[in-house]
This record gives sequence, structure tokens and C-alpha cells, in this order.
Amino acid sequence: MVRGGEILRFAQDDKWSTRDEIAFVRILITPDKFKGSLNAREVAQNIAKGLRDILPDAEIDIVPMADGGEGTAEVICDARGGSWLKCKAHDPLGREIDARYAWIESGKIAVMEMSEAAGMRRLTQSERDPLRANTFGVGEMLLDAANRGAHEITIGLGGSATNDGGFGMARAVGFRFLSSVALMRYLLARLRGERLNAPELSGSVIELQTLERIKKPEKLSLPRIIAAADVRNWLTGEKGATRTFGPQKGATADQLEQMDLALVRLADVVEQDFGFDYQNQPGAGAAGGLGFGLMSFCGAKIRPGFDVVAEAVGLESKIEDADVVITGEGSLDRQTLEGKTPAGVARLARKLGKRVFAIVGRASKDGVVREMFDGVYENAREGMSQDENMRRAAELLRENARALACTL
Repeated sequence: MVRGGEILRFAQDDKWSTRDEIAFVRILITPDKFKGSLNAREVAQNIAKGLRDILPDAEIDIVPMADGGEGTAEVICDARGGSWLKCKAHDPLGREIDARYAWIESGKIAVMEMSEAAGMRRLTQSERDPLRANTFGVGEMLLDAANRGAHEITIGLGGSATNDGGFGMARAVGFRFLSSVALMRYLLARLRGERLNAPELSGSVIELQTLERIKKPEKLSLPRIIAAADVRNWLTGEKGATRTFGPQKGATADQLEQMDLALVRLADVVEQDFGFDYQNQPGAGAAGGLGFGLMSFCGAKIRPGFDVVAEAVGLESKIEDADVVITGEGSLDRQTLEGKTPAGVARLARKLGKRVFAIVGRASKDGVVREMFDGVYENAREGMSQDENMRRAAELLRENARALACTL
């Protein structure tokens, strides 16, 4: 591991014999955000500043990246020259909000993030409640884009506060979820000649344990939907949405069991009524099972978020034009291997025979992770708290970039 605490003085040697040769170094900076500190563009700009202190004549190209998590819409919008639209929606607890998403007029493509309506950032620590939190607002955003004439919707699935399998989203676009207990009461009432509306589930995700039928809306017209996922988890089970991510959203051990049973029931009824089963599809568990919901109720296709963003920004061709590639994120660890930006950048760089380095907030000592890169520089310093690391992120990025530049 290389730390940026000591900056080496640049010395000319046989490799760099003249200043003119340095000018031909083409460096591509393509990091993800440092969550809680800097967005991807700010990360890249600070790395560039540090590099220019040592290599003032180098050609530097900045391409901010994302992998389906928060920041995905912003990165694609900037790269494709999009604009921003607003719509009314509801947050995870049902409060009305103004949500925004990107619009790319060429192709009439909407690019949104589920976290805009149903993300953790919409809740305070004390408000986290995965039993109540729902994705209804996500469905409202999808309908708004469809009503504006979108031909395609790309939706990032990171940063969710929900664990409802897309139950709320599906209700928003017109699906009706009928309870077994309430349905029996309804049928008995109809036999007695009483006129009642069919009972619908609309509350806690745990109610899905009593799900008996799902009724499709009579008219639903949605464009092609691409769900960009940064994880590959299944919907249910030990590696499913609930058990993997539920504790981060405030779920207790007992709630985890009940929520997982509810999602199992949801998947069973989807298979029973619609004839397909996506619960073991990689990415079905993304965003608390919203990946499953989008596939089941909206015909969405799940793709690795990194691949979606890389195509949108033309990343592979930019790496091909570079001599050195620099990427990064807030935390480099085993989870990075599951489709996060640094792993994707490293894979493309290796494919094209380019040197690739990572500058990160902190990094694990995992050899498999570190071996992806020609060098890893971390902001973390001995004795430095995480809060200080985050607060000084810009300064430390520049420092590490200077250290990296000296090795080139």
C-alpha cells in the first residue's frame, strides 16, 4: 500500500529525459464518488490538481463514473448533455416531495435513481423503518417519465431505504395486491349480495405474507426500462436483499425473518399469476428487491450498473486513448469486486493493456482487491478518524495524486 504522506521530489532519469516527453503522458481520471465527502467530479478534479503540481504538461482527461448507485443520473446527464426535470412523488414514508430525474432529449431517455424517492438520504437515522418504507414514489417517477413520452428509462438501484420487493412501485403503476384473508371475507360478502370493492394490501411489507392474488392494471404503457444494479444479490435467502442489507436499514433479527418470508410469498404469487420467477436472478435483491419488482411488474432488464454508465460515457474508448488510468472510491474492499466502479475500470484497463491506479478513502489489506491495480493510494492515515478522513478528502486526494505522479 502506498501512502501519500511523503511526496518524493521529481528527478529526471533515463525514462523521463526531457520535459517534452512528460507532455505526452496521457492520464485518464475516472473515479466514483467518495460518499459523504465529494461527488465523482470533485474527486477527479482534486486528483487532477495534485497531478498537475508534478506533471504540469501531462494531458489529463476527467471522466466521472458511477455504478448504479447514487450519482448515476448525474454522471450520465453530464456526459450526454441532458437536462433535469422535476415531478411530484412520495418519499419512503409517504410524504410528498419534489423528485428530479435527468432527461436526454436525443433518444428521449429518462435517467433516474430510485434513491431520489426511496433512498436512505430521504430519512433521518431515527426514521429508518424497513417495515413501513416503500417504493411508491419510484413508481410515480416512472409514470411521469412515461407520460412525457420517454422511449427508455434507465434507473439506478443504489442507496435504498426500502425492502419491499417493488411492492410500492407496482401499486403506483396500477397493480393490485389482494390478501388471502381479506379476499375470503370479500367473497363471502359478495355471496350475501353485498357490494364491496376487492380488498387490497397497501401497508407494511409484512402484509405480503397473506398475499393471494396480484391483479394487473387494465392499461399500463411503460417504455423499455434498464435497471442499473451495483450488487448481484438474489431476492430472498441468506444472500438475499433482506438478510444482506436489511440490518443497514434498521431491521431487527425478527423483522428480517418476517420480511424475508413476505418476499418469498411475493415471488411465489408472481410465479403463480404471471408464470415467471426472478427471485434467484442476480440483481433481483438490489434496492431491497426493487430489481425483482421492476423485472416482474415492468418488464425491466437488469444490467450491471458499471456497464450501463461506462457505455453512456464511452469509457472504453477513453481508456484506450490513455497511457495511465486512475480510479477510486471511498472504500476499497471485497464489495468492490461485486461490480463497483474501481473493479470495472481496472478490468477494462487490464483488457486494453493500460496501467491502472486507485486513490481511495480507505482500503482493506485484501490481496485479491489490491492486485487489481498497479498501486493503491489511500487517504487514511495512522491515528486519523473516519470523520477527519472524510473532512480532509480533497486535500488528501491532492496529496496522494502528487505521490502517484512522482512514480510515473
